[in-house]
Parts: sequence; structure tokens; C-alpha cells
Amino acid sequence: MEKCPKCERVKSTPRPDDLSDNLLKRLNRISGQINGVSQMIKDNRYCGDILIQISAIEAALKEVGYIIYKDHMLTCVVSDVKNDEFTSLEEAIEIAKKLN
Repeated sequence: MEKCPKCERVKSTPRPDDLSDNLLKRLNRISGQINGVSQMIKDNRYCGDILIQISAIEAALKEVGYIIYKDHMLTCVVSDVKNDEFTSLEEAIEIAKKLN
């Protein structure tokens, strides 16, 4: 975990319960999909079928990232910018480069 440069504590972000529940449900579904791909490999399933499942997993995981990124922009970044603090905005720009 990254430490806050100002206070030397680990950063944390409180999230509304509905958002956390949504994200955890999505991650559990992704975990199930990954287990399914493992079983497909054990069962020597057709390569194309496995690749389609991997593509679905990648898309689902990317969507989780976009949801977290959107929340970050609307909460952490907006709050910091209102307080004339731009570190989280600069960090969000760097994160955006990695999301593609």
C-alpha cells in the first residue's frame, strides 16, 4: 500500500456500501470465470473457446478498473482540486495512461 507523503500513513478511501458490494460481486464473478478457464484447460477444451473466456475476463476486469477510476475522479480528485491540491489529479493522469 502506498503511504501518504504528507502524513506517512497508508492511504485509504472509504466507499459507499453499494459501490463496494457492486465491485466485490464483479470480482467474485471474475474469480469464477478464472476458475472456469482453469477447468477448461484441465479438460483440454478448444483453444478458441478458452481465448473467448479470457477476453471476457479481461473486459470484466477492465470495467472494474473504470468504475474505481470514475469514483476516484469524482471523490478524491474533485475534493483535492477544491482544496487547491493537485497531486491526486497528476496521479489520475498517470493512472489513465495505464488503463488502456
